[in-house]
Amino acid sequence: MKIQRGGLDDPRVHELIEIHFEQARAETAPASAHALDLRGLKGSDVEFWSMWENSDLVAIGAIQRLSRDHYEIKSMHTISHKRRGGIGSKMLLHIIDFSRANGAKRLSLETGSWEYFRPARALYSKYGFVECEPFADYVLDPNSVFMTLDLNIQPSIETLNAHDC
Repeated sequence: MKIQRGGLDDPRVHELIEIHFEQARAETAPASAHALDLRGLKGSDVEFWSMWENSDLVAIGAIQRLSRDHYEIKSMHTISHKRRGGIGSKMLLHIIDFSRANGAKRLSLETGSWEYFRPARALYSKYGFVECEPFADYVLDPNSVFMTLDLNIQPSIETLNAHDC
């Protein structure tokens, strides 16, 4: 497995972003969908990664800088037939370490409250994210769950030894 920064010019990445965007929108109330499309992921305050197994794209991940020390996970998606194999954990731990290395003290996210998003919430909880109040421009919404991680106390990827998929 190789995680590389970027990839937004690759048609395979475009296709996976579109799948993620469409699935997230289909499983969320219309006014509660916050997934970024390709244009949003190209923003200057967004970092984007693609994960590859040999030449096959298996996952994507992105964060957005909200402030000097607060980042938000904006996208994480693993192709369906590779789920439950550690790929999401590897991407999440990469994002945590990148955020910490770049001065973030807090990493937050918004995800859906619907059953479709239960595995994502479980993954984030596994790595220390806890539910929190809305942050940034979000407002309370029964269709959203807000989570945050204090990067001052979360173990590093080396401590968790989670790079082995």
